[in-house]
Amino acid sequence: MAEYKAPIDDFAFTLKHLVKIDKLAQHDTFSEASTEMVDAILSEAAKVAEREVAPTNWNGDQAGATLDEQHAVTTPEGFKEAYQAFSEGGWGSLQFDPNYGGQGLPLSLSVAVNEMVQSANLAWSLCPLLTQGAIEAIHANASDALKQQYLPNMISGQWTGTMNLTEPQAGSDLALIKTTASRDGDQYRIKGQKIFITWGEHDVAENIIHLVLARLPGAPEGVKGISLFIVPKFLPNNDGSLGERNDCKALSLEHKLGIHGSPTCVMSFGENNGAIGFLVGEENRGLACMFTMMNNARLMVGVQGTAIAERALQDALAFAEERKQGIAPGAKTTSAISEHPDVERMLLTMRSLTEAARAIGFVACGGLDYEQTAEGDEAIAACASRVSLLTPIVKGWNTEIAQEVTSLGVQVHGGMGFIEETGAAQHLRDARILPIYEGTTGIQAMDLVGRKTLHDKGAAFAFLLHDIREDCKKAHDTLPAAEAIISKLLTATDKLEDAIDFLLKNTADHPRLMGDMAHSLLQVTGYVCGGWQMLNSWVACEQERQADGTNTEYLAQKEQTAHFYLQHLLPRYLGYSASIKALEEAIG
Repeated sequence: MAEYKAPIDDFAFTLKHLVKIDKLAQHDTFSEASTEMVDAILSEAAKVAEREVAPTNWNGDQAGATLDEQHAVTTPEGFKEAYQAFSEGGWGSLQFDPNYGGQGLPLSLSVAVNEMVQSANLAWSLCPLLTQGAIEAIHANASDALKQQYLPNMISGQWTGTMNLTEPQAGSDLALIKTTASRDGDQYRIKGQKIFITWGEHDVAENIIHLVLARLPGAPEGVKGISLFIVPKFLPNNDGSLGERNDCKALSLEHKLGIHGSPTCVMSFGENNGAIGFLVGEENRGLACMFTMMNNARLMVGVQGTAIAERALQDALAFAEERKQGIAPGAKTTSAISEHPDVERMLLTMRSLTEAARAIGFVACGGLDYEQTAEGDEAIAACASRVSLLTPIVKGWNTEIAQEVTSLGVQVHGGMGFIEETGAAQHLRDARILPIYEGTTGIQAMDLVGRKTLHDKGAAFAFLLHDIREDCKKAHDTLPAAEAIISKLLTATDKLEDAIDFLLKNTADHPRLMGDMAHSLLQVTGYVCGGWQMLNSWVACEQERQADGTNTEYLAQKEQTAHFYLQHLLPRYLGYSASIKALEEAIG
């Protein structure tokens, strides 16, 4: 298997041309995000990902995490040291509030660092990912006292965080949770059991801060009666030191298809006197508070889809360039398999999907940065609306393409891809969880048609379609020879608009329509948004070329990838549009 190399060039290109991070740096909020600072962060973070985290990936998968009779988890060799290097470098604190020890840099820059460590070791990266989500939830919803007590140590990486939602009988339907909370003075006693708790117990940090959903006595039925609590593994003393062990523990570790190095725990809270918890936000408003963490996690899981696709691409490309089989067209001697048309097709598909997914993810997260710098309620609302619309695309589409890319990675390796030692199979196994956790693809699709389309009568979609069309107009000026390809993207945009209009006009009379067309609409939107960003990338390549007259290998490759996506992958939307059209014909 190839050694992981962070694609710094593509990170820098995407941040510069698609996120337009230079524009963010002009605002006081992100004035530190200069070009020099961005380049330095990408370069130094790559060293941590490549040298500290990546070497733990294969052995971590083979050894897995273990749980002993005292309910203590031991992570695979090297995990703790890699986490210490990551935390001591401040890599988990980039985007957070400086008042609590963060660096106040754009989230979109932090996302690039996250993608690096996720590519390096997906299982390991789940620990900082969940911690960052917990920080977001506490920062947005907790009292000042709780923020002061918990955020500095979590932002520094000294403490980690988890999200405790799922129970044996309550997966996607959180109205069914049975974990209870009872008031005990200024605190609460939590009792219940949670399953699938990522990094619920481990040995890489001194304390674990659980965010737990529970129901108070007499609370309203359903999700309106859920509250959110901070439940620390060790209760902090007033001076910040660690006090007594709380009444919570890991009962077992799940035996999983992939991400073996990540301890996925069955957690017990309150087997004795009740685990002590502290209310976050208001009673019975816990799900709204938790959505801060869930929305963050959905974006970051989408980035994980890009990350594992990138790792599979790198391994497949290295193998294809080294492996010699047969004689490629035009060659006279045995050729590297990368020179055979079908393998070239697979590699270009892998690269194009990966770069399109990266662009959508970075642009979505950049929207959160622009929301912080926007002036006026209308501008702020526009940024928030765009991020909200793109979130199910990032989570749903990006993680689905990860299934294709990692599967193609196995295919490029041929029979060797089915052998564990090449590492290709691990990427496929690890990627399979991504369309499932933090809301399945089906849930993301229903979110897209429901909250993100019907709720605002298609207003957010209308702004998105407007922006795509405006960028197509600009592309005509820069890429006059690409008129036919630009026209294909405009046609796809028209078809997406037709699908949205059909949904808006017919849902009231046909209640099943939302569910029937949700998946197809998500896929059409994903492929169109991917085409939009790949066209913008192509335009940026040409603008760079015109600006300094150079044509680097990177720019040439980027242009090839964009061209391949728009010509060969964007047309996939036609099948999903046909499915929606069939629903229209059935309704009559």
